[in-house]
Formats: sequence, structure tokens, C-alpha cells
Amino acid sequence: MGKAVLLVALLALVIYALLRFWEKRKAARQPPRPHRHPQAPGSRRTIAPDDDADFLRDLERKRRRQKREQRGEPDAK
Repeated sequence: MGKAVLLVALLALVIYALLRFWEKRKAARQPPRPHRHPQAPGSRRTIAPDDDADFLRDLERKRRRQKREQRGEPDAK
């Protein structure tokens, strides 16, 4: 029984070593892949609504309109 366990462990070790060697050779033959970022550098990306100039501009317009309505002034349009 002990010899069988030793034989299986040795066989597993040999298979592991062969696969590891094969993977390293395979990786060495392939050129390295360039690291890609999700977005190209320099591209404009909105992270949050408060970073978006259009959103902030629209928010300010709504705030001014509400203020005018509260004071009872007519629309400037």
C-alpha cells in the first residue's frame, strides 16, 4: 500500500514538472502582450455626475429657474 502511494505521488510530481516545463517553453515562444487599459489615455471619461460640465451647467440653470419662480419673476426667455 505504501509503495502505491509513493508511486502515485512520484508520478504526480513528474507530470507537474513536465507541464510546468512545457508551459514555460510555450510562453517563451510567444511575444509579450502589450498591457491594455480599459480606456485609451487622454480620453475623456466622466467618473461621477459632479465631474460632468454639462450636468453641472444644467443643474445651475435649474437652480436659477427655481429661484426666479420662488421670487415670482417671469422666465428670461
